[in-house]
Amino acid sequence: MLSSSTTRSRAALGPALLLLALGLLLTLTACGPSTGSTGAATGTGVTKAPDTVEPLPGEPAPQLPATVASADGRQVTVASADRIVPLNGSLAEIVFSLGLGPKVIARDVSTTFQQAAALPVITQAHDVSAEGVLSMHPTLVLADRSTGPAEAIEQIRAAGVPLIVLDDAKKLGDVGPRIDTVAAALGVPDAGRQLKERTEQRITQARAALPAVDRHPKVAFLYLRGSASVFLLGGPASGAGSLIEAVGGEDAGTAAGLSGDFTPLTSEALVKAAPDAILVMSKGLDSVGGVDGLLKLPGVAQTPAGLDRRVVSIEDGQLLSYGPRTPQVIREIAEQLYPAAAK
Repeated sequence: MLSSSTTRSRAALGPALLLLALGLLLTLTACGPSTGSTGAATGTGVTKAPDTVEPLPGEPAPQLPATVASADGRQVTVASADRIVPLNGSLAEIVFSLGLGPKVIARDVSTTFQQAAALPVITQAHDVSAEGVLSMHPTLVLADRSTGPAEAIEQIRAAGVPLIVLDDAKKLGDVGPRIDTVAAALGVPDAGRQLKERTEQRITQARAALPAVDRHPKVAFLYLRGSASVFLLGGPASGAGSLIEAVGGEDAGTAAGLSGDFTPLTSEALVKAAPDAILVMSKGLDSVGGVDGLLKLPGVAQTPAGLDRRVVSIEDGQLLSYGPRTPQVIREIAEQLYPAAAK
């Protein structure tokens, strides 16, 4: 999912003022329960799957110590997986899916699935609190390149805690390597292979179940935060393009010639993109007043998507996670994008 630290890592990809606005406002992403706009967005009656993860059977026994390569160029040795702190929801999802959820002792604000709900939150908004992490006495911390601030990461490392950084996940092809890295760090490579195989099989099954279509619908990914008047159109680096392609669509922002991750939403940009459907995060849709509010944004009502009220809404913590629940995300997008086939 998007976070303020993610936008800091993408500073070279977009205007500085835009990224600053995102950094200040994305703290709303995981706050508060969704009002359930996924089913209401399209009127298709799509039933959302519970916000849970599915662990592999049993709890694997970590074989440690293990040394793995961190994405920032370090070699990190892990001696114990007894007290794990994943610093974003995607990484937590993998740890729980591997069957090691009982070893997780804290979560960040983007970890919203039910099994982790009772864990203490050790981030301040989307920023890592080094003091909060260290107070939990972790034996392993997992992070992304976008996790920050950098000073907090260095403070955790300076305290002698093994901390492994993974590359950010931006496409379907990142799912398998991400599972492999986490499983290796936890000393459960066999469980990692099982989880990767299960996830890849389910992705294949989800894509095979897509309906045949005469043309690929153009889908625009919009990032919305109505309370702060932040409305952005996703480009090729938004992270949503791979999912849109996986369900047989075409990323409208990319097709319109956008570059980088996001650009401010304007009537001109949206008319040029001319999406057949709009993809949003559920809390973002809620923040503008649902589909009716979305249609009041500049240019939306004049697009084919707006005229047809063709809006696909997925839970914030699931949409861009690129992990074991990605097959579920593909199915939910497809059900809403092709409602006639879902009946």
